[in-house]
Amino acid sequence: MSEQNPSFSIKEWNENDRPREKLIAKGKNSLSDAELIAILVRSGSRDESAVALSKRMLASVDHDINRLGKLSVKQLMNFKGIGEAKAVAIVAGLELGRRRKEGVKTVPKISSSKDAYDLFDRVIGDLDHEEFWVLYLNNANKVLQQKQISVGGKTGTLVDVRVVFRNALEYGATSIIIGHNHPSGAVLPSTSDKQLTQKLKQAGTSLDIKVLDHIIIGEKTYFSFADETIL
Repeated sequence: MSEQNPSFSIKEWNENDRPREKLIAKGKNSLSDAELIAILVRSGSRDESAVALSKRMLASVDHDINRLGKLSVKQLMNFKGIGEAKAVAIVAGLELGRRRKEGVKTVPKISSSKDAYDLFDRVIGDLDHEEFWVLYLNNANKVLQQKQISVGGKTGTLVDVRVVFRNALEYGATSIIIGHNHPSGAVLPSTSDKQLTQKLKQAGTSLDIKVLDHIIIGEKTYFSFADETIL
């Protein structure tokens, strides 16, 4: 960082130094998304400042920080001015943010589809591939365990029904809520989503373990089988 005359206003600082100095002088909440990313990028190029580079990256994802967080190191390196080190720093920084969001709070009791969505969204909302998770609940609808069942590709994931209910018996769950994400952002259930839901519901009936809902996580929204009365 270049030395600055302390009497200079922020507007007079060099643009590459401005985000770091602004954070120190005014606090983290005063920075825009582009300025925060510029701190991770650290430096721009001869033709473009770190802030301008960050703005360009954000513009490519419609200024959606969640979409930027889904980009891989290789994808970030497609931006002129972003090498491997800068790409790794961006991925690491945004992943820390995602993990922080994941651990913000634990909903002890599920009283609506929104409660279930919030729990699932923290772990699979930003992923670029499908994952299938289950909330295991007791008689009071309190969460006993939240567990990943399977990991798939961009268009689907295989689910072993036996694993789902073996875990339920192990945790002493009396009901479950299943959830998975659609990396495309769309939330309407596919035919296979509906078939899997019915398969799990039937298996649960024989074990007296109720499937309360199936939540599909999309881009800042969700689909609830229970809310739509198709469970």
